[in-house]
Amino acid sequence: MSQLLYIAVGVTAGVLSGMLGIGGGIILIPALIFIFGLSQLQAQGTTLALMVPPIGLLAALRYYQSGNVKLGMAGFICLGFFAGGLIGANLVQNIPEHLLRRIFAVFLFLVSLRMFFGKA
Repeated sequence: MSQLLYIAVGVTAGVLSGMLGIGGGIILIPALIFIFGLSQLQAQGTTLALMVPPIGLLAALRYYQSGNVKLGMAGFICLGFFAGGLIGANLVQNIPEHLLRRIFAVFLFLVSLRMFFGKA
């Protein structure tokens, strides 16, 4: 069951990445902290691990060596992110640029409020 939730988080991050050019730091790290209860270091390490090819290999390795990577979780989220990115890229093609800019700004604002005021 948790693997399906990991994939769903990956799809969500992928769709938003494809639509808005955001993903790891903006979506995945807060999701891993607030949904799955990871520490900040574990969330960062796991996010780096799922984006390793080719991004962040050395940084992800360092987090892994410190025990701050959840490899199984990273693999399933990566699957969802891969498919979600294509979905988001297709969805965004017909959204006017001014509306897309506003959607992006509102999303960043809401995430920042959750990170600032939310429980870790």
